[in-house]
Amino acid sequence: MKKRTIGSSNLLVSELGLGCMSLPTELEAARSVLDEAVDHGINYFDTADLYDKGTNEELIGKVLKEKRQDLIIATKAGNKWVSGEESWTWDPSKAHIMDAVKQSLRRLQLDYIDLYQLHGGTMEDDTDETIEAFETLKTEGVIREYGISSIRPTVIERFLSTSNAVSVMMQYNLLDRRPEEYFSMIAKKGASVVTRGTLAKGLLTNEGVERAKKLNGFVSYTPSELQQTIQVLSKETDNLHAYALAFALKEPVVASALIGSRTQEQLRESLNAYDTKIDPQLLSALTNKTERHQYEQHRV
Repeated sequence: MKKRTIGSSNLLVSELGLGCMSLPTELEAARSVLDEAVDHGINYFDTADLYDKGTNEELIGKVLKEKRQDLIIATKAGNKWVSGEESWTWDPSKAHIMDAVKQSLRRLQLDYIDLYQLHGGTMEDDTDETIEAFETLKTEGVIREYGISSIRPTVIERFLSTSNAVSVMMQYNLLDRRPEEYFSMIAKKGASVVTRGTLAKGLLTNEGVERAKKLNGFVSYTPSELQQTIQVLSKETDNLHAYALAFALKEPVVASALIGSRTQEQLRESLNAYDTKIDPQLLSALTNKTERHQYEQHRV
């Protein structure tokens, strides 16, 4: 497994990272996936305090604590569960972040967090206060670096311009190429992209044709456009999975492509796809068969 550096930091992460939101909530089932990832060279694990109301962080803490020194653990804050309800509110205040990080450290059984991310963001936020919280935590050694998880270009640019953030998590894949418009800006700010949704809900795997039939479109693709596009891509290659990963990783600004896996088998499929040798000309051809949509809202 090759590694890349996140932005201007010293965080060296595997090209494939494990997006842990998909982990099962049962300990041994989660352990099988996490151990498989570590055994195959994945050192980057991404979670959030929002996932399963903190259970996701707890599972990662229980399984990975003995291997902690070899791993990069990332989590997120900014969303707060409403007591007694299945909903949450947005709270990017310094007070909340300073408290949330303590709770994440406890659940993860860590002394520090490698990458702490703002889990969203709006233009109405007091960004200075949020950044002050992250900078304080970094100075105190509670976190090593910080970043933002957002698909709002206005929020991303403001955050990068006024902070020392090193990463931006964005949905990016062959079917959602909207982030490409902002890659140069992100790179100039000294940050890297971490991709989520790398396989587009499984559309960019060998199950893509069937999955497309069940979805009411995807991003800016109508249902019919989506089905047609997936059919075209699938006719060009019998390993769309491999080309989907290669697509995300072909961009120098991308530090790691996150994959989500509920089982060892799903994880192995992605690992095998990652190890598959791809044809650069075919990758270019596949890319040309997809649309480069742009964000319609929250534009700079």
